Amino acid sequence: MKAFAKLTCVIAAALLALLLASCANIGSPEGGPRDFAPPIVTSTNPPQGAVNVKSNKIEISFNEIVNLKDQQKKVSVSPVQRTAPLIRSLGKKITVELRDTLLPDATYVIDFANAIEDNNEGNQLDGFAISFSTGDNIDTLQVSGIVLRANDLEPMQHVLVGLHSNLSDTAFTTLPFDRVTRTNSRGQFTLMGVAPGKYNIFALNDPDGDNRMNRAEDYAYLDQIIIPSAEAFTSTDTIFTFDHKVDTIVERTHTRFLPDNILLTMSNENYRPQYLKRSERPDSNRIHILFAAPADTLPRLEVLSPRPQQRQWAVVERTENNDSLFYWITDTSLIKSDSITIAMTYLRTDSTDALSPATDTLHLVYRKPPYLIKEEKERLKEQQEIEKRAASLEKKLAEGKQLNEEEIEQLREARRPKKEPRFSLQAAKTDVIDIGDSIIISAPLPITVVNPDGIHLQVKRDTTWVTLTGVPPLVPAPPTALNRLAVPIIPQPDSAYRLIVDSLSIATIYGMPCDSLKFDVKVKPIEEYASLALKITGTGDSAVVELLDAGEKVVSTAMVIGGEAEFLFVKPGTYFARLFIDTNRNQRWDSGNFRLHTQPEEVYYYPKPLRLRRNWDVEQSWNIFELPLDLQKPENIRKNRPEKSKIEQEIENRDRKNRKGSDLENEEEDEFNSQGFQRNTYSGNKYQDYQNNRNR
Repeated sequence: MKAFAKLTCVIAAALLALLLASCANIGSPEGGPRDFAPPIVTSTNPPQGAVNVKSNKIEISFNEIVNLKDQQKKVSVSPVQRTAPLIRSLGKKITVELRDTLLPDATYVIDFANAIEDNNEGNQLDGFAISFSTGDNIDTLQVSGIVLRANDLEPMQHVLVGLHSNLSDTAFTTLPFDRVTRTNSRGQFTLMGVAPGKYNIFALNDPDGDNRMNRAEDYAYLDQIIIPSAEAFTSTDTIFTFDHKVDTIVERTHTRFLPDNILLTMSNENYRPQYLKRSERPDSNRIHILFAAPADTLPRLEVLSPRPQQRQWAVVERTENNDSLFYWITDTSLIKSDSITIAMTYLRTDSTDALSPATDTLHLVYRKPPYLIKEEKERLKEQQEIEKRAASLEKKLAEGKQLNEEEIEQLREARRPKKEPRFSLQAAKTDVIDIGDSIIISAPLPITVVNPDGIHLQVKRDTTWVTLTGVPPLVPAPPTALNRLAVPIIPQPDSAYRLIVDSLSIATIYGMPCDSLKFDVKVKPIEEYASLALKITGTGDSAVVELLDAGEKVVSTAMVIGGEAEFLFVKPGTYFARLFIDTNRNQRWDSGNFRLHTQPEEVYYYPKPLRLRRNWDVEQSWNIFELPLDLQKPENIRKNRPEKSKIEQEIENRDRKNRKGSDLENEEEDEFNSQGFQRNTYSGNKYQDYQNNRNR
């Protein structure tokens, strides 16, 4: 019986195994819907909003395993910590250890932004912060807003925003912030745990981590004092049934913290201390001086040794802002000298951040490269061999011997006078040029002599070239150039020109004349271009519009005159428009200056691409206040894109798949619609308008 029972068990086990195997082959189980839910905080120690806290260790527990991402640039602690806190994640818990001594009667806020995410799907817990107080009361006021880069309206991501209760101008440069937070990936910020009072607010890109502004850093400031406050308001919420009928109407009371519309525009003064960055002698006839910053004046150079034989021993080639200088040496005694000692006097930044005269002694040595020495030896050897061969042939003739044809040609070549060395002029552009371009020629060395009688400009009339009279002399292009010359006329559309330069009519600073040059250019017809007229409202005539390419490079600029900016002869393509209020009317955008209490000049973007087609004249209206600043910049050229949650990415991908091609075509055809953006509600606060419109 025992054997039979044992056999029965074995058979039953085998049948059960077969049954389970067959069931397993039916299909794999479903994984369930994708998890888009962020981690949930289950508890904190100390509790949220606790008072009289004495421990410097904070623990936060979650319903699932969590990780910290980019905590160095996302997590902020107020009050500002001298020693960075230790922040760690382990399983379902995050711990924060504050290593500074806790301040008495202080409200602490640890703002994690969106640094916390779950372990499996990477879903972010956005906007989580924990606050507590070391005293009997906790500060609960908040201020919020947005930080944009002033010159291109990019959201400034993960930069510091801080408050100073010390209203002195020096607080920003000498003291750490009272309260601090960081902007999110959209440039938005909320400063929490603020006490009642008066504050100055600043934004700071702080690479050195000292919570203080220096002139080399990006910063923004509000030129008015803010007073945090709170107000209650009531909203009505409607609860619907499953069949979309009204079930319940509930009134809820909320708290609004003010101000919640702060706009900070961040810029950089482009401040650089002035000092000599580099001095060198790359060639025997050239000295290069490089400064660390632009300068208004040129330095004064005095050659100490060897003493120059000419008073004007060099000519200077400079950049527009005088930060890079090339001195072309014309004194042959200096060119031949291996070493030159120069005393250079210039303005240098001193310890007080001011410019003061300084003199540096420059020892400039030129060592001829080995390959040049080798080439010179080879040329000398070749010349000596030619002279030796010629002397041998002349001796042969003197002895009455006959020379063959090859020998006669060798002797003739040796006796032929050497040609005067000349240089070749180059045309900067050939064949076809755009309307508005200049006809330019260039030389390999600085030019010092131009004989206008040797320069001829012709235009093609039907099939005949006609010489133009009264053409002004060639001019440097740009004005600081030493080796580039332009014909100072405006070439006419759909025309052909011929520039003829006679030999010897142009010479370099070393007296070398030019060879002759003749080249033809054609100017494109008007039909190859588009024109754009922007009818602008919201600004006066002290504004400049910049036409940008897809890389935000400025293609052309136009002043706003009578509410209109006009661009003629634009190459077909896709462009973007940016406008700045030219407060000081210098026709260039200027950043802010904290010491002078000046804000960056205001910038606005036309919010759509401008597609210009060949032989089209486009006229477009533009109200610069029709969209809030942070929504003006076209998505095509936006660089600092906000982070997107998993569910946002999923929805975006789904919508992209569902969009039909016809919809895309209709969007492109509607690029110059006349209805605008259907919002003309500018109140004077560019960010507040966004807050108001967003709730409509």
